[in-house]
Amino acid sequence: MGKIIAIANQKGGVGKTTTTFNLGACLAKNGRKVLLVDADSQANTTSGIGVELEDNDPTIFECLVDGQPAKEAVINTQVKNLDIIAANMNLVGAEVELRSRADREKVLYRCLEPLKADYDYILIDCSPSLGIITVNALTAADSVLIPVQAEYFALEGISQLLNTIRIIKSRLRPQLEIEGFLLTMYDARLRLANQIYEDLKGHFGDMVFTTVIPRNIKLSESPSHGLPVILYDPDSRGSIAYMQLARELDLRARKKKKH
Repeated sequence: MGKIIAIANQKGGVGKTTTTFNLGACLAKNGRKVLLVDADSQANTTSGIGVELEDNDPTIFECLVDGQPAKEAVINTQVKNLDIIAANMNLVGAEVELRSRADREKVLYRCLEPLKADYDYILIDCSPSLGIITVNALTAADSVLIPVQAEYFALEGISQLLNTIRIIKSRLRPQLEIEGFLLTMYDARLRLANQIYEDLKGHFGDMVFTTVIPRNIKLSESPSHGLPVILYDPDSRGSIAYMQLARELDLRARKKKKH
C-alpha cells in the first residue's frame, strides 16, 4: 500500500516543485513506483518533468471537478517507474467549483485512494497558498514534507502551516503526520544558512532531514529542459543531494513500517 506525501509550504519559492519532481525521479530510479500529482495551477511539476499536454488530456482539474477517475488521468513520464497526474491553468477554477460542495475538503482523497495500491509513493506538489486545493492535498495525504529555504524569514511562515496541519489532523485526517522538514537552497559558506539549520534542528529535532539541498545551478537549469536533475546532470551536487534524500525517505518509511 503506497504512501501519499504532500509537499507543502505556503511560502513561495522554497523549492516545493523542485523537490516534488526530483525526489520522485530519484525514488523511481531506486526502483520505487512513484506517482506525481501536480496540484498547483502554475503546473511547474508538469512542465519540469517534460510533460506536454494535448488538448483532450485529462488533468487533476477533471478529476476534482468532473469526477473523472484518477487512473484515466495518469500519464507516463520519460523516467521509468514515474507517472504523473498533470495540471494546467484550469486548476485556478477548481477553487471556485469546489467551494459550494458539502464534502469539498475530501475530493482529492477520494480520487487518490484507489491508486494507493499501484504505487509505493504518491507525491503531491501543493500551491504556495492554503486554499481549498492545498487543504484537499493535506486531507488526502498520510504525511507532509515541508521544504524550508535557508534564508532569514524561513521559519516565519511555518507556524501558520503547522496550525493548518493541526486543524486538518483534528477535523479531517487524524492520521496526518509531518514527514519531515527539508532545508533547501543551502549554501554551507554562509553562517546564516548553518544557523537556520541549527534553529530547525533545535525546534524540530529528528523531524529535520539530515540531507540538505544545496544551491545548485543544474537544479535551476534542468526544468527548462523538461528533465529531472538525475537525467540532466547525474553527477551534479543537486542530483546527489536528491538521491540521498530519496534514500533517507525510504529508510524512514521502512523504519515506520517495522514499528
